[in-house]
Amino acid sequence: MSDLHTPFPSALLAIRCATPADIGTVLRFWGEAAEGTSISDDYDGVAGLISRDPEALLLAEHDGVLAGTVIAGFDGWRCSAYRLAVHPDCRRQGIATALMDAAEQRFAALGGRRVDAMVLEANETAHRTWAATGYHREDHWRRWVKAL
Repeated sequence: MSDLHTPFPSALLAIRCATPADIGTVLRFWGEAAEGTSISDDYDGVAGLISRDPEALLLAEHDGVLAGTVIAGFDGWRCSAYRLAVHPDCRRQGIATALMDAAEQRFAALGGRRVDAMVLEANETAHRTWAATGYHREDHWRRWVKAL
């Protein structure tokens, strides 16, 4: 059985692109729903993302309340998914799947060929979610980083 079960009724779920007015809500949401933090998890980081690529940050809402997010970034070479997060009260209802479907549609329209996802090593719940949406782990790669 997958980690995602009965889909959220699509009529009750709206997926849209974030705007600058959403930044505070998104940051608070990530504090509740996302595992780990990123160096860019602040107002300026999210504002920069929205300014550079206004369609990258996708929000899933139920009755106007934020239920999930994903960053669907495309740099012309790679499709990257970040910050797939669903509120703990809304999990296992197909929201992650709906967000990734929207992200994948965006990537395909932009000419993307493959999606890479950043997933915390210790987040077993996320591993099951990504696997349930058709993704697999590639153990031969490691992430190398340097803060600027």
